[in-house]
Amino acid sequence: MATERKKKPKLTKKVKVPIAKREHRVTVLLNDQELEAINAYCKKYKVKSMARFLRESALRNVMTRFLDDYPTLFQKNELDSLVVHNAASEP
Repeated sequence: MATERKKKPKLTKKVKVPIAKREHRVTVLLNDQELEAINAYCKKYKVKSMARFLRESALRNVMTRFLDDYPTLFQKNELDSLVVHNAASEP
């Protein structure tokens, strides 16, 4: 009996996405407790790059705030008070 070899699926080419070069340095001072907390977090969750972790955490906070504060046509309390009726269910 001849054994048939399974063909390996062809791998698609990887597309290189250009990453913007980081040229601006930001320095942050921490007190002992803050540094200890960050070090403990990085150790517990096996964070490989503290710089990446801090950068992504800060930018996540910034982007969340931008999305929350994005201007809309109505204020939040006005939107909350609106009642939407489904036109398809009305006779």
